[in-house]
Amino acid sequence: MTAGEFGQAVRRWRERATPEAAGLPAGGRRRAPGLRREELALLAGISVEYVTRLEQGRAAHPSAQVVEALGRALRLSAAERAHLFRLAGLAPPGPQTVPAFITPSVQRMLDRLAGTPVAVYDASWTLLLANPPYAALMGDPSGWRGHERNSVWRHFLGGGGRVRHTPESLAAFEEALVADLRATADRYPADQRLRRLVAELRAGSARFAGLWDSGAVGHHASGRKTILHPQVGPLTLDCDVLTVAGSDLRIMVYTAEPGSEDAERLALVTVLGTQSFAG
Repeated sequence: MTAGEFGQAVRRWRERATPEAAGLPAGGRRRAPGLRREELALLAGISVEYVTRLEQGRAAHPSAQVVEALGRALRLSAAERAHLFRLAGLAPPGPQTVPAFITPSVQRMLDRLAGTPVAVYDASWTLLLANPPYAALMGDPSGWRGHERNSVWRHFLGGGGRVRHTPESLAAFEEALVADLRATADRYPADQRLRRLVAELRAGSARFAGLWDSGAVGHHASGRKTILHPQVGPLTLDCDVLTVAGSDLRIMVYTAEPGSEDAERLALVTVLGTQSFAG
């Protein structure tokens, strides 16, 4: 397969997709049907210039992460996604790798939660998709690349995030997070990306290495979290982690008690969005 064939497929599927189906506003009159390149770039988390180079056949060998992101942004079916991987010269992810495919039905469910902070992670806690309210609450992830998109890596090696812990809750959180990752590694022993992630974490964090070597296996569960927002201040929210049967995806949803002060602050965060602050 050539870079030109890959680019032609991306452009064909981009022109087929509608803004409404992708969860975007139609935005008035359009010169051509389908998504604009800027919209596809936004949805896939890559630059407009790179989308242009891909479509024009001037960028060869896109990474598996880029192909996966394009497939999600274009709402491709499982068969179309596999074809896009082959056009890129890559083997489609198999049953021995951590699943990263968001089915159209799950995507439609996420679209109905457009006003609620929602993120989708794979079984290794790598961020696959975050809606605008989630980005506003937790920080805009659109510029994150590689292991930066992994919550375990960000916690132990990347400076953490906006969630605040007591010493006791931090210890319990870290134990559960590492145990969950270890359980995933046991289920997908042939996943090379996951093995590289674990190796980097063990080499870079003594705390992670100690927890990993303890051999604990478990799951990161739902609970209440306090998030320190840079403009709104602290919010204590319910964080529910839902799993999708058959795909090993984790859907993280943040909500507040209706009528509470936290609910008012969460609504303000959603209105503010991400445009007025850096992180």
